[in-house]
Amino acid sequence: MRLVLPRCVVRAWSPTDRASLVKHADNPAIAANLRDRFPSPYTLDDADRYLASASARTPLTSFAIEVDGDAAGGIGLMLHDDVERLSAELGYWLGETYWGRGVMTEAVRAVTDWGFAALSLTRVYALPFHTSAASVRVLEKAGFVYEGRLRRSAIKHGQILDQFVYADVR
Repeated sequence: MRLVLPRCVVRAWSPTDRASLVKHADNPAIAANLRDRFPSPYTLDDADRYLASASARTPLTSFAIEVDGDAAGGIGLMLHDDVERLSAELGYWLGETYWGRGVMTEAVRAVTDWGFAALSLTRVYALPFHTSAASVRVLEKAGFVYEGRLRRSAIKHGQILDQFVYADVR
């Protein structure tokens, strides 16, 4: 999959993205809004493990966000099974250098549309922490609808957090 968009390109990860991945991912401000499986600090070994894992997924559901030739972030869909097999959770991050430029909103919209078309999904949702106002803005600008608040549903850095539920359905 390769989506060429006005502000970025969403594409499969490549082993050549290793240095760029570490450069942008090794930022505590990014890790603070992601699940604990996203390492912080982010090392070359972490990049190697992630790139191997991302390329082994079938179907491919984890993609690089390339800006100006630089793999500056990531976006992906976590597919479900059983009764939730037509749903996927959306996750994403972007290097701080590119914040505030509309890159992530564009990538979220494109990957969501791709997921509906290519994977026959009926629901794509995201669970941003209640403390992540920027992520909420991205989802709202991308057309996701607020569905509710999961009270005290996550723990990050020892702090109990609420998560919001945002979704797009077709």
